[in-house]
Amino acid sequence: MSNSERNNTDYSKVTFVTIDENNHDQRVDNFLMTHLKGVPKGRIYNLLRKGEVRVNKKRVKPEVRLQSGDLIRIAPIRLEPASEKPTVSDRLKNEIEGRIVFEDKKLMVINKPSGLAVHGGSGLSFGLVEVIRQIRPLEKFVELVHRLDRDTSGLIMIAKKRSVLKELHTALREKEGIQKTYLALVHGNWSKRKLQVNAPLLKNELKSGERVVKVHPDGKESLTRFKLVRQFEGFSLIECEPVTGRTHQIRVHAQYAGHSIVGDDKYSSDDELKLAKSLGFKRLCLHATRLDFNLQEERMLLEAPLDDQWRDLMNHSLASVHG
Repeated sequence: MSNSERNNTDYSKVTFVTIDENNHDQRVDNFLMTHLKGVPKGRIYNLLRKGEVRVNKKRVKPEVRLQSGDLIRIAPIRLEPASEKPTVSDRLKNEIEGRIVFEDKKLMVINKPSGLAVHGGSGLSFGLVEVIRQIRPLEKFVELVHRLDRDTSGLIMIAKKRSVLKELHTALREKEGIQKTYLALVHGNWSKRKLQVNAPLLKNELKSGERVVKVHPDGKESLTRFKLVRQFEGFSLIECEPVTGRTHQIRVHAQYAGHSIVGDDKYSSDDELKLAKSLGFKRLCLHATRLDFNLQEERMLLEAPLDDQWRDLMNHSLASVHG
């Protein structure tokens, strides 16, 4: 079932869905959350508990895994009137189309621009994944493999098959088979001898709902490798390889090392932010530049250079240090 078909489904009537290979071995509760757009999570579990969702005419528990060919019957569901699908401008569609670094039948890799969230929510009507669904309306399956912060640019993977999503999620969870490399412009002179930060990270949520991460002994084990690429007067361009994948990991580990990332409005001082803006930097200077991974026994190496504006500002607003 395509995304456009799914969004136009009338759930006020009995609906039947036949499972194909894209949803093979998926838990029935997770399938329903994706399939029944706009239906609250609690309502979905209530439908399962009352037997209003049946697989091959039988009641099922949420953890039951679906198989190709299974027939799902969903009883009528009364929903609040659906809001209109967000309209994505042709300009943004064209920009994202031009930022596709790799695409085949299984996978799409995009050089995401800074400032675009990876998905809608929290006051945003749409994000990258919703844009992709609009420029590829015939794709049956479009899901994020991993995330990038809204203000981080660079390479992000989008699976076009559930089997690919599962394989890449396993590789990310087991920390093998996928190497992600970032470039960051940081304040201060990064030492060539500073090769890693190994510090536990704890995620906090403020009353405003904003997420803030800090180094804390009660946090999760976190490791980032660093390498100095280029030295400027008062700034450094560094390469960052997150071994673990915690929220804001590179940003917090760089700050913990004494070198916050240029344009980071969460983890920089006010003076650092003013200095960055005075030099023309109006974005977070963190970019996912390289992906090196294995997919179905094939090695893939994809790269995305820094955007022209960042590179030009760095070369013309900052004084290089030689030697």
